[in-house]
Amino acid sequence: MNRICFTAIFLLLCQLSIAQTSIQGIITDAETSLPLPGATVYLENTQKGTVSDQDGAFQINDIKQKVANLRITFVGFSSKTVSVALPQQGDLLIALNPTTLTAEEFIVSGTRASETTPTTFQVISKETLGKDNLGQDLPLLLNYTPSIVTHSDAGTGVGYTGLRIRGTDQTRINVTVNGIPLNDAESHGVFWVNMPDFASSVDNIQIQRGVGTSTNGAATFGASLNIQTDTKKEEAYAETDNSYGSFNTRKHTIKAGTGLINDKWAVDARLSQVTSDGYIDRAFSDLKSYFVSGGYYGDKHVFKVNIFAGAEQTYQAWNGVPESLLKSNRTFNGYTYENETDNYQQNHYQFIYAGTLTDNLKANFALHYTAGQGYYEQFKEDDDLEDYGFAPIEIGSEVINSTDIIRRRWLDNDFYGSVFSLNYVSTNGKLDAILGGGANRYDGDHFGEVIWMGVTGNTNIRDKYYNNVAVKDDRNIYLKATYEVKERLYLFADMQVRGIDYSFDGKNNDQRDVSGNQSYTFFNPKFGVSYETGTGQTLYASYAVANREPVRSDFTDSPLSEIPRPEKLKNVEAGIRVKKSNFQYNANFYYMGYKDQLVLTGQLNDVGAYVRENVASSYRAGIELDGAIVLTPKWTLGGNIAFSQNKIDSYTEYSDVYDENWDFTGQESITYTNTDIAFSPDVVGSAIIDFRPLKNLEVSLLNKYVGQQFLDNAQQKGRSLDAYWTSDLRFVYSWNPGFVKEMVFSGKVNNLFNNLYEPNGYTFGYFVPSSEGQGMERIAENYYYPMAGTSFMAGVAIRF
Repeated sequence: MNRICFTAIFLLLCQLSIAQTSIQGIITDAETSLPLPGATVYLENTQKGTVSDQDGAFQINDIKQKVANLRITFVGFSSKTVSVALPQQGDLLIALNPTTLTAEEFIVSGTRASETTPTTFQVISKETLGKDNLGQDLPLLLNYTPSIVTHSDAGTGVGYTGLRIRGTDQTRINVTVNGIPLNDAESHGVFWVNMPDFASSVDNIQIQRGVGTSTNGAATFGASLNIQTDTKKEEAYAETDNSYGSFNTRKHTIKAGTGLINDKWAVDARLSQVTSDGYIDRAFSDLKSYFVSGGYYGDKHVFKVNIFAGAEQTYQAWNGVPESLLKSNRTFNGYTYENETDNYQQNHYQFIYAGTLTDNLKANFALHYTAGQGYYEQFKEDDDLEDYGFAPIEIGSEVINSTDIIRRRWLDNDFYGSVFSLNYVSTNGKLDAILGGGANRYDGDHFGEVIWMGVTGNTNIRDKYYNNVAVKDDRNIYLKATYEVKERLYLFADMQVRGIDYSFDGKNNDQRDVSGNQSYTFFNPKFGVSYETGTGQTLYASYAVANREPVRSDFTDSPLSEIPRPEKLKNVEAGIRVKKSNFQYNANFYYMGYKDQLVLTGQLNDVGAYVRENVASSYRAGIELDGAIVLTPKWTLGGNIAFSQNKIDSYTEYSDVYDENWDFTGQESITYTNTDIAFSPDVVGSAIIDFRPLKNLEVSLLNKYVGQQFLDNAQQKGRSLDAYWTSDLRFVYSWNPGFVKEMVFSGKVNNLFNNLYEPNGYTFGYFVPSSEGQGMERIAENYYYPMAGTSFMAGVAIRF
């Protein structure tokens, strides 16, 4: 308190020498009277603003208004608007009231990290997502966050897209929506193409890198994305958002909401369409989605129903561009059949309750159901009939063993269950504990049908030539607690038990019987400590364990007696988070040690399909730095960089061997030691420059660097992706014309300098007799997924 009084007296004396066009004051906590360093002070209807220093003091100069409206915000406190008549009479003493976690915010808190949680995380706000939300899928909107590498099959960020975090792919990244699992239960993947324009219904995303805290669904084996959908709006609204860009890419979105009706009820809805011709030849996307949310918002209880769905048709670009055509025809698409498409629809239903049961106890409970159905259609030239279980076709004296075929491979699945969490906070606030978990079932039917044949004979078209059903039960329960052992020193513990029962029955698409079942029980403990210095710094360190079961293909492609072992990860995180008056930064070190990590080695099963094998020991270790600094009210610099090593201790590669007649004769193996893990660049970084030259105008230069990536684990330069640097230029201008609430004009030039690069690809190889007639030589077949050169998107959002 003495420090605040001294600061106030100092500011009063200084005022004698300051022009009366300035405003100055101190921001404090209304309950404790302690200063709030890092609070944002914004002068409405101008570009002027600042943040409070470590004593809570702030000052804004050169104010032209006679009456200035200041808006003050600080995380964890209610915002406040203050009107000041100029010249200012005395100093302002602004006290902010702490906010408690609302029932709606508690929906996602059970699976999230807080400021005192000793793990590495970042929260992406709706405003940040909105600046880039011109039609690209959600992974591309996260491109500039730490340690992320994104890719797109069609080369435009629309259609099939994905991301890797710290080199780990989407199957090892846990994703939840309002705490409800999103990953496919069998493949562990997330198919963002099934959720077009979902970012328009997202309020915020927390990205936890590493194992993080316990969550629901697939194992967190490299990172997690915890998504919270839109929260209630106090007032009725309507808006349209339309954008257009290169490759005939379009996005059309309509949103509307009732606001609070009788202070208790609200309904929100969104309808979207995204289309694109694609950068790759014929790689079009036709995507549709909707989102509807209705809820009751009481003082202590919230009931919400969310219904959202996505339907997609995309022309396949899965094969990539062969290396031999990359320079001469980088938009090449090997598919030519006009209906070589992927067709899928996924519907999500969520019923969510969150509320305050007592002064110390909050609860969250959700029921969910996801229905998905779809197929991809393929033309296969001169395909063997026996691969479809068909007998040879006899026409007269001719026996036909192969013919042209059009087939569809179907997936029809249901995923349903419940998740819950109970949060207890002790009366003195020192103990914060959450008991949570979930029970979910996946029921999936996989089947294929032939819809056309060049020669039919007596074959029954549209009979299922394979059919297998899988049922997977996934249960988990966790208890996590944070305890303040002394002032600003917190201990954290998190214990999770996860049980899995997985059964499958029927024929696989290679005509093998894949019937069987497996059960697993995993214990995933986590421990850590964090310390807040009281000057805007938080130090933390943690140790966590995660276990992960094999994916569907590991069961279907391997004989039941040789199914790979589960993977195990031990993760250490240590770092510092700093928030100061005009800058903030995070720095952390991580070590992720894997036991029995599953990788493709080239090894074949008994019918010639490639299978994954366990490698005994591998690791990822690195340093991640990110931060931002406000140089002036007009200029802000931000960025991040990660340096890492990603190694496999010992790796054996298998390659097919063919003789001079191209007859398969076996496989050759080569063992490598201390090799880089595939798709794991040593350096990933971003740099962002924000400039606000005019009122309501922001211009940003966004830069991304990704180091060399290897296509497999042999660490051979001839099987790699080159390092690349890209720059994007973004414009956002908001206008309040009066006849509508707001108009926001935005534009983005992607790949400003037309750098030709490929963030994704694959490789396979084989031995053939040397062209020089001496021994055998290995041929590497590399395929790439190129991104578009310079392209643009522009849009306008109108809010009523």
